Amino acid sequence: QVQLVESGGGLVQAGGSLRLSCAASGIIFSITTMGWYRQAAGKQRELVAGVTTGGSTNYADSVKGRFTISRDNAKNTVYLQMNSLKPEDTAVYYCNVYFSPWLTWGKGTLVTVSS
Repeated sequence: QVQLVESGGGLVQAGGSLRLSCAASGIIFSITTMGWYRQAAGKQRELVAGVTTGGSTNYADSVKGRFTISRDNAKNTVYLQMNSLKPEDTAVYYCNVYFSPWLTWGKGTLVTVSS
């Protein structure tokens, strides 16, 4: 059974940092390109960042230079280091397959950035 479990969200002031984690099970993680997505209240879910099986990364323009995605294949986990957070980063963050999120979505983790 495929399961994605996101964690690490919380309340942080603008300019602060958070590190999100996503543990995956039920898939061959090491050959799956993974991504982080987010959905702000009243908005559509958007792709934030992706990391290939070889470690290459890609970012949305809105987070480039502030967020870093990484993965640990031994732990079946993908991470999102978020620095210089802005109020507009407030959203529920999810992980899934990069660009084509076909896995069942997890519950996500809420990130709230106060001004």
